[in-house]
Amino acid sequence: MVAARTRGVDPSAPLPDSRCRYSADMDQSAAIVIGYDSSVPATAALRRGLELAAFYQVPARVVRAWTTGTAPRPKTWEPGYVPPVDDFAAAVIEQVGAEIAGLIAEFGGVEVRIEAPHGPAGRELIEASAQAQLVVVAARNLHGISELLLGSVSKEVVEHSHCDVLVVRPQQANR
Repeated sequence: MVAARTRGVDPSAPLPDSRCRYSADMDQSAAIVIGYDSSVPATAALRRGLELAAFYQVPARVVRAWTTGTAPRPKTWEPGYVPPVDDFAAAVIEQVGAEIAGLIAEFGGVEVRIEAPHGPAGRELIEASAQAQLVVVAARNLHGISELLLGSVSKEVVEHSHCDVLVVRPQQANR
């Protein structure tokens, strides 16, 4: 299943597996933005985003938004010293690069840039969407109190993105 905000969809232009369609009015040279947070669902979204980037021969921007509570500890950290924001961002980029290196190697022809903006994931992905032709995010399938407390990044991005959004749903064992 695919959730997308679309404008001018050409139904005769199938994507590689024909489960969704490609919007003809997208900026054909803009990158595909892929939201990533180290989770299993985000890794599936990363794979899908890289597949699309390879198919359409466009760059991919892997965006890992962070806060000081979610970022890895920078190398410059020591007791009593809070490193600058740039050190946290560098630590995030280094961690993400190590986590996704194998997957990126599978798509060697795709230019991949890892970005680590400081802020809430939804807000940062929406901002990144202004310079993208597509945003790819994962659905976490949170329900009830979890969704109320944590919110839904994919829902926020779908509702406020400046471009089309592909929500990659988790694979279910009994499909």
